[in-house]
Amino acid sequence: MKEILKQYAIYNAWANQRLSALIITLNREQLQSNIASSFPNMHTTLLHIWNAESVWWQRMNLSEQIIWPGTIREYSTEEIANELFQQNQQWIEWVSEATEAALNHVFVYKNSKGEQFQQPIFQILLHVFNHGTYHRGQLVTMLRQLGVKKVPATDFIVWSREKNT
Repeated sequence: MKEILKQYAIYNAWANQRLSALIITLNREQLQSNIASSFPNMHTTLLHIWNAESVWWQRMNLSEQIIWPGTIREYSTEEIANELFQQNQQWIEWVSEATEAALNHVFVYKNSKGEQFQQPIFQILLHVFNHGTYHRGQLVTMLRQLGVKKVPATDFIVWSREKNT
């Protein structure tokens, strides 16, 4: 299980980096264009990915007070991409150093509504990485709606092929 989670952590970082590198080249109007999706534009969608990863990281590390980074101040899209990259590196390092017991450890946390849950960490990790995939798909759709022609592939299979060449 650890090897699979490590691959997902590395893939998640690769895919976020690949898509973010394109997104930060766009102008402010494109970044802020309202496009119907879970979030109103690319900037806020990328911010949501970072917020979610950060919140899960804090929960996993038993932070007493959860802080959503996006509520601290306004961030440029480039700053969000950089912070997301740093968060992705933390996931890679954590999974790389984790034991099977740590991955199977059941921890108790509260969601944003204050409801309490308990789950093994490996399920949380799978959620975090799949959550990113979901929203990257939305970003790709937004990019295409803005007329961006060269959108990089971010599929797991593309990453795994590149990794093995």
